Amino acid sequence: MSEFWLISAPGDKENLQALERLNTVTSKSNLSYNTKFAIPDLKVGTLDSLVGLSDELGKLDTFAESLIKRMAQSVVEVMEDAKGKVQENLLANGGLKEKMKCLKIDLTSFVTHFEWDMAKYPAKQPLPSVVDTLAKQLAQIETDLKARTAAYSTLKATLDSLNQKAKANLFTRTLSDIVNKDDFVLDSEYLVTLLVIVPTQNYIQWQKTYESLSDMVVPRSTKLIFEDKEGGLFTVTLFRKVIDDFKARAKENKFTVREFYYDEKEITREREEMTRLLSAKKQQYQTSCVALKKGSSTFPDHKVKGPLLRWLKVNFSEAFIAWVHIKALRVFVESVLRYGLPVNFQAVLLQPQKKSSTKRLREVLNSVFKHLDEVAAASMLDAAMDIPGLQLNNQDYFPYVYFRIDLSLLD
Repeated sequence: MSEFWLISAPGDKENLQALERLNTVTSKSNLSYNTKFAIPDLKVGTLDSLVGLSDELGKLDTFAESLIKRMAQSVVEVMEDAKGKVQENLLANGGLKEKMKCLKIDLTSFVTHFEWDMAKYPAKQPLPSVVDTLAKQLAQIETDLKARTAAYSTLKATLDSLNQKAKANLFTRTLSDIVNKDDFVLDSEYLVTLLVIVPTQNYIQWQKTYESLSDMVVPRSTKLIFEDKEGGLFTVTLFRKVIDDFKARAKENKFTVREFYYDEKEITREREEMTRLLSAKKQQYQTSCVALKKGSSTFPDHKVKGPLLRWLKVNFSEAFIAWVHIKALRVFVESVLRYGLPVNFQAVLLQPQKKSSTKRLREVLNSVFKHLDEVAAASMLDAAMDIPGLQLNNQDYFPYVYFRIDLSLLD
């Protein structure tokens, strides 16, 4: 499962023994994989300040989770042509020991091997300062995310609009990818080439009658240049002075003259714009290979991500790492408020093995730690009875400190 339960219990002898019992039961029953979750000694301040900080951290936790989910979804959108490789771009790089910072660290490994980043979030700073640093970091990432995704969305919308025009029917679709200069009589004082839409079932009729629809139609001047499921686009050349008469007679025979003037500069501009937009969109995620030189050695096939994907990958990692630090802060603050001073608690990370076993795991936890809060433990047992029509408001409160970490970011 991609779900973790981050809990804590007091660090005295009785509760450390309770944790050992928990590890034994969950291991034997294969309920969860448990590891210690290291949180440094942080500056507590006053208990009053911790109460306000607890509320602030709750809001920041929700914001951070929402942000990384939005970033994960943005990676999916940018990599629409390579969705099978999305997960390899959702990593927590640089979040472990210095010697491992160059490695690709998956999210599960980062959480299970969490280490507090002393450089970014110094433990000696007051807790409000640490929280403020995290809040500002995430706010800046969100601001940049909005700007970058808005620019990409505009690019994508423009490209989608052009693609829709290219896929529309013959009456409305763009013709820049269909027509060629050779299809038209150009720069003639007397002659003009028209484009006529002919239903598929009327092809034979068109071939038999187009020359007689009006005087001064150039014989054998028609050519099919494009067709879709409903009909075809034909050229026909005639004298300019009979255009109106030809259009009227064509309409009577269920042929439609498409208003179009061949402008080579405009055609070229449309084609170049489509090519430019396609290239710009592809470059946002495309991985290219370059050779890097260091001294006399050359390292080929160094992968370089597109600018948007590269930004998303780096900042997703930063935001995710910040989010897990927020979880650690919440455990610390809640543990101090719950268990008191001096600070003495043990945080443990549980990874439930199966979704079907989470209920049993919760029962084991409540049983092992019921002595911490007999009233809450009794409420948990009552809640497990699922009494119809009864709404229990304390179902998220447990005798022990508990926070959930869900890594299903793309669900």
